[in-house]
This record gives sequence, structure tokens and C-alpha cells, in this order.
Amino acid sequence: MADGMTSPFFTDAALDRAKALKQLEETVRGADDGELFFEYRENESFGWDDGRLKVATFDTSSGFGLRAVAGEVVGYAHSTEVSEAAIARAAATVSAVKTGYQGKLAEAPRATNRHLYTGDNPLGTAAFETKVKVLSEIDAYARAKDPRVRQVSASLAGEWQAVEILRPDGQVIRDIRPLVRLNVSVVVGEGDRQETGSYGAGGRVGYAAYLDPAAWRGHVDEAIRQALVNLGSVAAPAGEMTVVLGPGWPGILLHEAIGHGLEGDFNRKKTSAFAGLLGQRVAAPGVTVVDDGTLDQRRGSLSVDDEGTPTSRTVLIEDGILKGYMQDRQNARLMGVSPTGNGRRQSFGHVVMPRMTNTVMLGGDKEPGDILSSVKKGLYAVNFGGGQVDITNGKFVFSCTEAYLIENGKIGAPVKGATLIGNGPDALTRVSMIGNDMALDPGIGTCGKNGQGVPVGVGQPTIRLDGLTVGGTAA
Repeated sequence: MADGMTSPFFTDAALDRAKALKQLEETVRGADDGELFFEYRENESFGWDDGRLKVATFDTSSGFGLRAVAGEVVGYAHSTEVSEAAIARAAATVSAVKTGYQGKLAEAPRATNRHLYTGDNPLGTAAFETKVKVLSEIDAYARAKDPRVRQVSASLAGEWQAVEILRPDGQVIRDIRPLVRLNVSVVVGEGDRQETGSYGAGGRVGYAAYLDPAAWRGHVDEAIRQALVNLGSVAAPAGEMTVVLGPGWPGILLHEAIGHGLEGDFNRKKTSAFAGLLGQRVAAPGVTVVDDGTLDQRRGSLSVDDEGTPTSRTVLIEDGILKGYMQDRQNARLMGVSPTGNGRRQSFGHVVMPRMTNTVMLGGDKEPGDILSSVKKGLYAVNFGGGQVDITNGKFVFSCTEAYLIENGKIGAPVKGATLIGNGPDALTRVSMIGNDMALDPGIGTCGKNGQGVPVGVGQPTIRLDGLTVGGTAA
């Protein structure tokens, strides 16, 4: 990764690579690990609402973060001023973490020549007028599509990030990371009743894929479809019942209820419900879950993580058996295992933590139609909104934004106000059928942890869970 890209950071007289490396070497001497992380980022966003452009922003940011790791303790300082003087000031703060400590510097990440993204900055691939025109066309198309459409909101966002990681052995690791996203939301109404529907998609590609009318019209059609489904919904029943989760985005439940509990820091500190269970059965037979940061163009994918470790396909659960955790360098070292390329940070102003990339349950051998037909009475959950999870015990509550009754093996009336309530580790044991239709989400996920947000992906096939608690609104 040291070749093939030009550094955007060591081109100014204010910063000399040799001097920066010397400062880094002095800072981490006697520590277990550390690096200088440089970042340059451009962001733009456009928001359309009430028939006009409401928001248009553009922002650039750059800076560095200096880290030293001593055992379980991390010293970290950052600045938007990228200069030798600023790095020296940061070093004075970070070096305090080594007081009374004498460690051995960990081996550097293995080198890789893999570059997932080498294209142009997507922000410059379409003119301002073109982006605004598309949002205007989305509005007009949605209102013409169905007379019940009362309000249309659309947003388009793009980002280009360049990072450079300087290791104390002199290794230089560079990566570029484009990211775009298009969202459409509509409000439909009949009489006094109004309902909403939304659809979004994105990935680490240029704008072209989303400015194409064939693409954005599909977004609008799906948002209107969801809204009209909700317009005809009835109150959701409550109680314990069989739940069928649809493919793709419903994997967000897997991400939240199970994925966070498989991150290395929670397991090293034994605060996860999965701590100490390696090699044991934690899910029903057939359940295999992986975290894969190498998938092409996916929202959660990276060439390397924010420590310079190449991302990988990490098997977390295989055929129901817990096989491993997602690791950054610090937690991997303390747990005596290898890093998995899951050390991530929101920006140069944030410290690294083990985080998910694209977390997916693999497909099984059942036809989705056969799964639905096997349920006499239950709930079919297709889309989810927000949710809450307690990492220590895995308890979760998730709201369904699109769900249907299942009656005698057939999809029945849409329901409003359904929530799924359960325990992540327990829910895994309740999987009784796994579909052959594994799908990834459309590219909308952002994961929060300890105040940091990073883009992620999820995915799963249609699955049947027996005996899950549903919270409803029916009297």
C-alpha cells in the first residue's frame, strides 16, 4: 500500500516525513503500539423538501491523530493543524501514557497491494446543477406517480476521504474512500390519515449510479410503495409468535443484537453476552455469520482499516458455533489472537475501536415461499427503523416500518406499530429455517458506538424465528 498513491500530507514545507517519523518513533518507544493517522476529507450534501432546494453544503477537513498504546491504556491527541509543531505538542501529551510502563512494540500490519478504490473523487464527477436537477426531477416524478403523494423529501450526499498511516517502523499505508448516498422519503394521505415511506441506497462508488433515472425512479417507486402499504395497515397484534424476517436490510437486527456483542473489546472486558463462549454453540445449526470488509463497493468495505491492517472476511459463527471476534490491534494483542482488520475510527479526531464492516448471515437451503407457507400464524417483518440493544445481555427492541400478518402460510394485512423484543443470543437459537435468498442491504447503514459513527453494511436471507415476542398496538 506504500506505492501507487501520492501523499496529500507531505507535500508542504510545514511537514517533513523524516521528522514526523522521528517524532513518532520517540513517542511510541517503550509502548506496545502506535501510529500517526492523517486524514483529508471532502463532504457535500443536498437536501430537497417542499418543492425546493433547502440545503446545499460543502465542507473540507483535515488533520492528524497521534496514538500510543501501553497495555490497556491509550494515549491519543489530534489536531486540525498538520505541522511538525502540532505533532510535537501532541507527542508531549500522548507520551504520558508510557509513564512507568515498558512494553515491546508490536509487529506492523502485513503489507498489501490491494486497492478497493482508485477512481476519481466522486464529488467532481457531476456539476452542481446536475445534482440539484435530479432532486427536482425526483420531486416531480413522485408527485405525478400517485395523487395521494402529499410531500416529497430527497437528499444526495457524497464524500471523499484520503488517509495515510505512518507506522513507527517507517511503513506508510494509504487508502482512498469514496462514499455516496441517495435517499427519498414521501408522505401519502387519504382523508385525515397520512403515512410515510422511504428508500435509500449508496456505496463506495461515484454519483453516476444514482443520477441515472433508471436508478432514482426505482427509489421513488419503492418509497411510495412502502407509504401506500402503511396507509392500509392495521394495528399490530402483541404476544409471542413465529416471526419471519425478510432478506437484506432486516440484517440490521443481526448487526445490533448480535454483532456488537462479537466485537473484541466487549469480550476482552467480559461485558458481552458472548464472552468466554468460543468453540461453544451459540446459535441454531445452519446459522453462519461473517463480517466481511472486502466486498466490492459496499458501504462498510475498506482496503485497510484505520490502523493499516487489511480488511478480511472474518467468520464469527459457523454452523451455530462461535468461532471468533472482530479485532483491532490492541484487543487482539491483549487476547492473544490476530487482528482482523476491524480497527475503525470516525475521523482523525477519534480513537480506534473494534467495529463491524459488513456483517452478514449466510444463506441456507430453504425457498423463501416455503418458509412463509410453514407459518400458520405469525409476523413477516420486511423493514426496520430504530432499535435499542443492551450489549451486556443482548436484550433488544426494534421497531418495524413494514410488516405483515402471516395467516395460514400466506402474507396477510400490513400492520402498524409492531416491535420485536428479545435477546440476541437467545434469538439465534430460535432460527428454525434459513432461506437461500441472502441479500445485502441497499447501502444505508451507519453504526454508532461510544459516540462514533461509521458506515457499515448488513445482510441476511429470509429466516424463520420461533417464539419471538412482538409488541403491538392492537387493543
